[in-house]
Amino acid sequence: MPVYTVHEPPQRHDDDTLAHTARVRFVRDGFHFWAMVLAPLWMLRHRLWIELIAYLLIVGGAVFVMRRLGIEEEAGVWVALFLAVLVGMEASSLLRWKLARRGFEQVDVVVGDRLEEAERRFFDSWSDEPREASRSAPAPPSPFGPPPAARSDIVGLFPQPQARP
Repeated sequence: MPVYTVHEPPQRHDDDTLAHTARVRFVRDGFHFWAMVLAPLWMLRHRLWIELIAYLLIVGGAVFVMRRLGIEEEAGVWVALFLAVLVGMEASSLLRWKLARRGFEQVDVVVGDRLEEAERRFFDSWSDEPREASRSAPAPPSPFGPPPAARSDIVGLFPQPQARP
């Protein structure tokens, strides 16, 4: 079953709840076939401009180095296949990186057979409580160390205080 990461956009000052939730993005984790087969077109479709420039520089650099060193064209096919598989495997990471650059924050991971099911599962569990309260930093540790633990005769992972027969 596919796994999706959920990314919440930064809050706009004129956003109401419905407009804010409409901008939440879901990114499917896993291998992206079309990113492998048509990497530059897939990157253009998803507006991954920086990633497309880096991809073209890597491909151009590989071609230049292989020609300069006199490596046969059969090796070029293997290099191209390697780059294609790499893009297919890392496509979801490229999408998450783009969202992080735009200020989106990963808030959850959901599982669903289809995107619609994952969206339903996420929004069913998403509460209307203030989001800022859940993002607050944890309290700093006490300079006197942790509070003393309560005395207990229980040792180990099992809550039965009696000895084994």
